Amino acid sequence: MSKRILYLATADARGHLMRAQLLVHALREAGAQVEVLTTSEQGQHFLQRFGIEAELLSTHYAVQFDSEQNMLRQATNRNVAHYLFRPGRMLRDILRLGRRLRSVDLVINDSFHPALLYMGMLPGWRRKVVHVYGASLKVALLNNFAGMWPRQFGRLFGWIVDRQINAARARIEHDFAYEVDDAQAPLLYRLPTPVALAAVMPEPAATGAAVYLNPHFSEPSLADALGAGLEDAGLDAHRVGEGYAGRHGWLGVDPHWASRAAQARLIVSAPGMAALSIARVYQRPIILVLSDQPEQTSNAARAAQLQLLHRVVTWRGDAADFRRQVAAAAQQLTAAAGAESTAAAGRARAQGRIDAWVSRLLSL
Repeated sequence: MSKRILYLATADARGHLMRAQLLVHALREAGAQVEVLTTSEQGQHFLQRFGIEAELLSTHYAVQFDSEQNMLRQATNRNVAHYLFRPGRMLRDILRLGRRLRSVDLVINDSFHPALLYMGMLPGWRRKVVHVYGASLKVALLNNFAGMWPRQFGRLFGWIVDRQINAARARIEHDFAYEVDDAQAPLLYRLPTPVALAAVMPEPAATGAAVYLNPHFSEPSLADALGAGLEDAGLDAHRVGEGYAGRHGWLGVDPHWASRAAQARLIVSAPGMAALSIARVYQRPIILVLSDQPEQTSNAARAAQLQLLHRVVTWRGDAADFRRQVAAAAQQLTAAAGAESTAAAGRARAQGRIDAWVSRLLSL
């Protein structure tokens, strides 16, 4: 009998959804029956572009950001509190998920949806729940609780969430720089972030810069300064960002962006796990657009520690300054880039990552 899997991918950003569509397709190819849930209509539409039909769980739980991808901590904490304690929100989701759990072998929680955190610590349900999360995201989550006021409440809440995470059937922690390693402790597995297999794109798909900004970026002057900075460096650009959909020179969604990024002279993106993984697997230099998002700040620091070929640029509301930062970073990276990795080598590394995930999930 084929494995029956329910995959819940939160839609706060697109990294969770990209990972979900990669793994859902791979699991189905391996013979598993996989159903998908997400947490926003925009997330549903995004997954549809990759051939995945997802049901909507509820739209009440979401991390809050401004138009420059800075995390709004008070608004996020308020939103989470309403989700947890208002009747008809988390309780309704738990009842709905409880009915679904009866007919599946495994439930994947990607990443930290509160309903499945709670269900993953209770007898009966916990044996089916697997939490999937980025290593830096867990640290940021627990640190956010530590900074809450009153501090005793924050520490208690962080302790509860940590216990919930650790109580589930298993945890899969991923990072852009992890290696595939089967010799790991039970219940906690560390795997490299999965990456799309790059297809050979016809001209003019190979471009100077492959730009991806997640939907939280919507500040017009940031987009204009970014494009101008790349032009100053002599680079054409393939630009993708849902927050800039309809803007001249931008696409909302491009299912082939990873393939374009793998062949571009450099990548431009916020320092999310997915973009850093593409840069590492396909050995492309990357400009990291840094904002006040704790786990991405941690990812950028880790990229520096690992000597990934990159530069960091920061938007401070000054378009001219940001344009200069982007132009300088692009010029430095294109001058420093070494010999390109072969497409075959990059695809082999990407396939190895996906195979490791499929093997691990089916073994659970």
